[in-house]
Amino acid sequence: MHAEVKNYYGEVLQSTDDLKTSACCTEDAPPAHLRDALARVHDEVLARYYGCGLLVPEALEGASVLDLGCGAGRDVYTLAQLVGAEGSVVGVDMTAEQLTVARRHADWHQQRFGYARSNVEFIDGDIERLEETGLAEARFDVIVSNCVINLATDKQAVLDQAWRLLKPGGELYFADIYTDRRVPAELTADPVLYGECLSGALYWNDFLQLARRAGFSEPRLVADKLVTVDDPALAQKVGTIRFYSATCRLFKLPDLEPCREDYGQSVSYRGTAPHHPDALPFDKQQSFATGEVTRVCGNTWRMIAGSRLAAFFELSQSPPVHAGAFEVGGHGLPFDTPTEATGSGCC
Repeated sequence: MHAEVKNYYGEVLQSTDDLKTSACCTEDAPPAHLRDALARVHDEVLARYYGCGLLVPEALEGASVLDLGCGAGRDVYTLAQLVGAEGSVVGVDMTAEQLTVARRHADWHQQRFGYARSNVEFIDGDIERLEETGLAEARFDVIVSNCVINLATDKQAVLDQAWRLLKPGGELYFADIYTDRRVPAELTADPVLYGECLSGALYWNDFLQLARRAGFSEPRLVADKLVTVDDPALAQKVGTIRFYSATCRLFKLPDLEPCREDYGQSVSYRGTAPHHPDALPFDKQQSFATGEVTRVCGNTWRMIAGSRLAAFFELSQSPPVHAGAFEVGGHGLPFDTPTEATGSGCC
């Protein structure tokens, strides 16, 4: 399947128009600061991006970022602007044709961004074997991936290595495709369904188990949307299986609990994160309005206090006293409420 994926993304696909499903697409327009950053990316790099989503977490100034499955570098060069001249972005991909395009324009982007030196690096590597890339343990503040992990055949290895490469308090922030049931083996062997980011998708509950096994105790769902399969032949193959695009955030914090518990804690967002003066989104259930004191569970408090986000919050300091389970609306999982089908995917 590795060879099939390399061929599909290196030879078969030449632009977004060649995709047969919406699995790696989103209809949502990016905010103005991201549109501006995309406008400064080279046309050839943009043309070789096989999707239309953009995955960017908040508060990246000065951060060290790793992009898993970077392709021709569109997201790397976008992130390079957000981390600034003092930050850095490394892209890893196993498709030589894509990396050739990415590397060809490194100097062009450095000059376009006005940096004294390039703050990007591209590595030829398999995201299932990141230990072979020479990347140092605990090097990165943030790891991102946009609709790529589902293409890996050993997803546990990807998550294990992400934990190893993140700094304490670092974050794996990624979008991928998930299913409402396990995909039959005969579909996972279909190279087109696999290359279109469908048949390699994990059943959501299986993903939660793999993430926790890697050390990510309580994955948070940021957003989810139903994926459309418009190609009639592919739609017939997948039948009644439902595919969802889901954006998740996972923190490298070993003291998180498996469930959300109430310790009487709260946070207040200062409104100081770049491009987020009024509110800072956190997950599907919580967005923090500027100046508003918000009750949070113990895990959310730790995720903020122990990560790069702490600089933008006032955190309660009273000794925590356990008051039972923390009640939140819904479960924060895909599929827990009916979702109208849209032409959207990884976002």
